[in-house]
Amino acid sequence: MTSRRNFLRFGCCSVSTLTVASQFSRMGMINALAQSTGDYKALVCVFLFGGNDANNMVLPYSTQYSQYAGVRGTLAIPQGTILQCPTSSGVVYGLHPSFASLHPLWAQKRLAAVANVGMLVRPTTRQQYLSGGQVPSNLFSHSDQTSQWQTGMPLGGTTGWGGRIADKLTQYGINQPSSFPLGVSVSGGALLLNGVTTKPATVNPGQTSTGLEGTNPANAAMVARDVSVQELLEMDSGMALVQAASANTKEGIRIAQLINQATTSNPLATAFPTTGLGNQMAQIARLIQVRGQLGMRRQIFFASMGGFDTHSNQLPDHANLLTQLSDALAAFQNATVEMGVANQVTTFTESEFSRTFQPSQGAGTDHAWGGHHLLMGAALKGGEMYGTFPTLALQGPDDSGNRGNWIPTTPLDVYGATLAQWFGVPQSDLLSVFPNLANFTTQNLGFL
Repeated sequence: MTSRRNFLRFGCCSVSTLTVASQFSRMGMINALAQSTGDYKALVCVFLFGGNDANNMVLPYSTQYSQYAGVRGTLAIPQGTILQCPTSSGVVYGLHPSFASLHPLWAQKRLAAVANVGMLVRPTTRQQYLSGGQVPSNLFSHSDQTSQWQTGMPLGGTTGWGGRIADKLTQYGINQPSSFPLGVSVSGGALLLNGVTTKPATVNPGQTSTGLEGTNPANAAMVARDVSVQELLEMDSGMALVQAASANTKEGIRIAQLINQATTSNPLATAFPTTGLGNQMAQIARLIQVRGQLGMRRQIFFASMGGFDTHSNQLPDHANLLTQLSDALAAFQNATVEMGVANQVTTFTESEFSRTFQPSQGAGTDHAWGGHHLLMGAALKGGEMYGTFPTLALQGPDDSGNRGNWIPTTPLDVYGATLAQWFGVPQSDLLSVFPNLANFTTQNLGFL
């Protein structure tokens, strides 16, 4: 026999996979039939922690390859192994050879790249930088630049640009009457998704069954335990804090049951790699699969992988990381096709900074600034390079110093604003999401 106190502790602690970290405004059951989800859209951020060497991810091919190889030296990717990415301008770019599984999407117009994206306060030239012009605070710092990429505030901020999007769209009732959060992280706490009035949910990936541990509908004792837990959660304790905690736990169990039902009664045929990112992308796919039951019309997801701080041994380490990235993204794209939402889901990469064009001792690279990023989805005007590719010259017009620290030519504000507009944020609200957007003439890159 288990005491009531210990049983309650056991039951609550066993909700292991889904942790709803939001503070729900309404805790009632979601009426999924009260609204249409036909105009569903999702943004999926994949953050590459450590500072991804974008110089070796998106490569020159038909132009500037000799400049690239001359400076990169032993870190240069041989031209014959680069996966070619032709564009409508006639210039051919390339992807690292580790992107074999993702590369076919380029020809299908479902993959695109944005050149030299980074944090800026306003447009900045090399001369302005060297003469002390205003730039983001604490450039080249992991923690500061990670925060700035997620907040969209180059001089510091406490809310994420995804969270501010959630604030606006929640204000307009985009997902009503659902109380499930618009933002969902499958990679722990995500500043990107924190708003002023909205908070994200956090869902742990990598398990095929979610909810109470040991749940088995064929086991009478386990069924009785689950019923008892539900009764305890529904019991009126008279204490607001306890009631709120019980509501969150109950809602977490309910969402877990929805995911279990979807994955057992209608499992996805798409196979995901069993890597950290593969498990995260599989979990996002499961949540998209139950979008109707959750009553969601808009969702923003956050996934991540680490290990990109390649100060040494970069060639093999980076190749392995990019293989994991490619395989996970390719599987996720296949899953969106299988679910019939390929035109409604856009995936994009972020990283706190790129790395020096000139290698460092130890066969690695150091912290830099602007870098290239990838976009994926059927809504894209894909097969193109957006933004301005840097001049690959040390101490050249795009170098903030003498090692190839590219000054961004595409600000995060414009990168994010293009995604936000497709997602449904009105033009009139963009400045409340990206406060520095007004400093830039181009405010939409046109890739969606």
